[in-house]
Amino acid sequence: MIPLIAAFPLPRTWTARQVVPVVLALALVGTAIAYPLSGGGTRDAVSWAIVLLGAALSVVHASLSRGVRTGVAVLVLVGVVSVVFESIGLATGYPYGSYTYSDTLGPTLLGVPFLVPLAWLMMAWPSWLLAGYLADRRPARIAWAAGIFAAWDVVLDPQMVQAGYWTWAHPTPGLPGIDTVPLTNLAGWLLAGAVLMTLLDLLVARTAGPPRIGPAAPLLALAWMTLGGALAHAGWLDLPGSAAWGAALGVAVLVALAVRHRR
Repeated sequence: MIPLIAAFPLPRTWTARQVVPVVLALALVGTAIAYPLSGGGTRDAVSWAIVLLGAALSVVHASLSRGVRTGVAVLVLVGVVSVVFESIGLATGYPYGSYTYSDTLGPTLLGVPFLVPLAWLMMAWPSWLLAGYLADRRPARIAWAAGIFAAWDVVLDPQMVQAGYWTWAHPTPGLPGIDTVPLTNLAGWLLAGAVLMTLLDLLVARTAGPPRIGPAAPLLALAWMTLGGALAHAGWLDLPGSAAWGAALGVAVLVALAVRHRR
């Protein structure tokens, strides 16, 4: 995987514009490490901190990289799309399947806890950035972004169910090794991801110029939340199925990146 180092080169000199996203990403990684080591109310607080840091990282990086107008637009777009999909999902069971949120997640809008749109924001921007390194043409780029977005949830959802943040009415059939999350959820995330990434791609094309800083900080967050999450699932959270899927999907993306970089 050595060619990947060249694919995402680090700057020779660091400015505040480059340092701030990295600080947020490192804070996110440190907080994520604390999650499997905590419990009870402390774990709930850690969950909130992870999502808040991840959402802040996405907005700050989008603003510093593509301009404040783009950063604000990303925040609004992801917020609106997430609430629309999640509220429809709660009311109808489509496209994810039937599920309910617990009161642990706090205040809601149309039944959707405020934490949920922030989690979408945490996942969406890094997924879109990574897809840009995997494909040049818009349809392929959107397909990659939607796939990465959905793959991240393959690791995240069993962890959130285990924590009691939401419950599925019919959790089977699911992916092999995951018996708490139905396959309909994955299908729903792929659909929602395709819609969101199409809109996000169009938004950035219309509001932003060339990036002013690289994607290292959001991609560090994405990598840790996927591969680090898989490690936590295997070693501390007793979720071997999602650990295996997270590792396999993460490695598959790394291989695709390496192959594309060689070409």
